[in-house]
Amino acid sequence: MFTVNGQAIGKRLPPYIIAELSANHGGSIERAKASIQAAKAAGASAVKIQSYTPDTMTIDCDKPDFQIKSGLWKGSSLYSLYKQAYTPYEWHQELFTYAAQIGITLFSSPFDETAVDLLASLDAPAYKIASFELTDIPLIEYTAKQKRPMFMSTGMASLAEIAEAVQACKQQGNDEILLFHCISSYPAPTEESNLLNITAIAKEFDVELGLSDHTISNLAAIMSIGLGAVAVEKHFKLDDKDCGPDASFSLLPSQLSSLVQDCQQASLALGDGDFERTKAESDNSKFRRSLYFVKDLPEGAPITQDAVRRIRPGFGLAPKHLDKIMGQSLTKAVERGDPVTWDCFS
Repeated sequence: MFTVNGQAIGKRLPPYIIAELSANHGGSIERAKASIQAAKAAGASAVKIQSYTPDTMTIDCDKPDFQIKSGLWKGSSLYSLYKQAYTPYEWHQELFTYAAQIGITLFSSPFDETAVDLLASLDAPAYKIASFELTDIPLIEYTAKQKRPMFMSTGMASLAEIAEAVQACKQQGNDEILLFHCISSYPAPTEESNLLNITAIAKEFDVELGLSDHTISNLAAIMSIGLGAVAVEKHFKLDDKDCGPDASFSLLPSQLSSLVQDCQQASLALGDGDFERTKAESDNSKFRRSLYFVKDLPEGAPITQDAVRRIRPGFGLAPKHLDKIMGQSLTKAVERGDPVTWDCFS
């Protein structure tokens, strides 16, 4: 367990729900601020943005390697995609200040050292390493040196690559790590969510776990809570107008609100595995079966099979004691409908 901006994250705590704004500001800082407000109203724990420029992400090049040939962004070059989607560095101070004013945590994914430096200057409370950057060990080492919680997505990564990333953090003295299981497909098919990877990662690494979910429903996210996820990240948009390239797999405010509520309920439903009777069960325990006298008997009468039955309600002795009382003599008279109790025989 660790804290981000004063909020604890870990098992047996309310799930930490991150609304990923990404490119859904549509190039407008006012839309970005309205989105942050909407995420807070929906109950999200935090909003995440992304910190890069087209030039820190790639180069402007027409060669085939730099062209996107399939998927949601087919036909774009890497440079043109990032130019459309990026959150300008000059917005960051205003967005961080606004989030603090309205009372919601804002943090970001840095994609190079200049972004880390910018976020550090803004006292970012956590850092998120995107799945495509999980193998950028120099970036992870540089970011981990900030001594703030490290959220890292594992999309496409092998266990060996995840281990390298975790080790890179720990070698910098930073063990506040949360690994997000992730399928790096946009959108990701629900049937390919492979949620059991959450338990597989848990067996390998002593860190907190979450889900960075790119499916278009909340099903996988809710199920992840039952598998041990303590945090969920989902892309989020203010509405369907003027959105960026991530809009097709992003939640609307009402869907984000449902995600928050459903994940909280899923967490509560887990309980703590101690088999203690819940209040709801305690109220109904009186309707269990127990032993009752079904005929009037005088003091001194022996107990016979036809004198006692296993029936509801549950105020008498448990049915397992039936053989023990057979043949015993009553120390007081009883009536039909009296519960069988030990003081009837002593």
